[in-house]
Amino acid sequence: MNKKLVAALSGGAVVLMALSGCSGDDSDQKVNAWAKKVCDQVQPQLTKIANSNTSIQQATSDSSKPADVQKADSAAFQSISDAYKALGSAVDSAGAPPITDGEKTQKEAVKELNATATAYAGLKTKVDALDTRDQADFADGLKGVADELDKLSKSGDQALQKLQSGDVGKAMAKQAGCQKPPVAAGGSGSPAAGS
Repeated sequence: MNKKLVAALSGGAVVLMALSGCSGDDSDQKVNAWAKKVCDQVQPQLTKIANSNTSIQQATSDSSKPADVQKADSAAFQSISDAYKALGSAVDSAGAPPITDGEKTQKEAVKELNATATAYAGLKTKVDALDTRDQADFADGLKGVADELDKLSKSGDQALQKLQSGDVGKAMAKQAGCQKPPVAAGGSGSPAAGS
C-alpha cells in the first residue's frame, strides 16, 4: 500500500520534470529572455519537489511507524504545495510569453499551478487528520490519500504543456534553471522519480 503512495508521488513530479524534456535550437531573443525569467526561479522549486518526493520514499517503508510517515508526508506535501505556488508566481511575474495567445497561455498555466498547490495543501490536511494510533486505520487512510494523489498526478496539465511547447519550450529547455535537479541520495528503488 505504501508503495502505491510512492508511485503516485513519482508521477506527480513528472509534470514539472517535463520542463527539461524539450530540446531544440531557437535564437529568438524575446522568447529566450522570457524563458530565462521563468527558469531562474524554477530550479529551487524543482529541487524542493524532488527532495520532498525522496523524503516520502525514505519514510514510506513497511517498517515505518505511522506517526513518522504522517510527519514526513505532511511536511513533504506542504513543501510541494509551496513549490507549486512559487512556480505559479514565477510564471505570473515573468509576464506573458511572446507567442500567439501568450497572455491566455500564461494565465492558464498560473491557474493550473495554483490549483495544484491547493490540491497538495489539501493532501497535507488529510494526512494530518489521519489517526496514527491504529496502524490498520492509518494504512486505510493513507490509501485514500494515495488514490487522490494518483488522480492529481494524472489530472490535466494541458496549460503547462501548452506553455512548454513550441519556441517557448525550446527556449526553456536551454535554460539551466529548467533542467532536472539532482535528486537527494537515498531515493533508489522507487519507480522513476525523475524519468
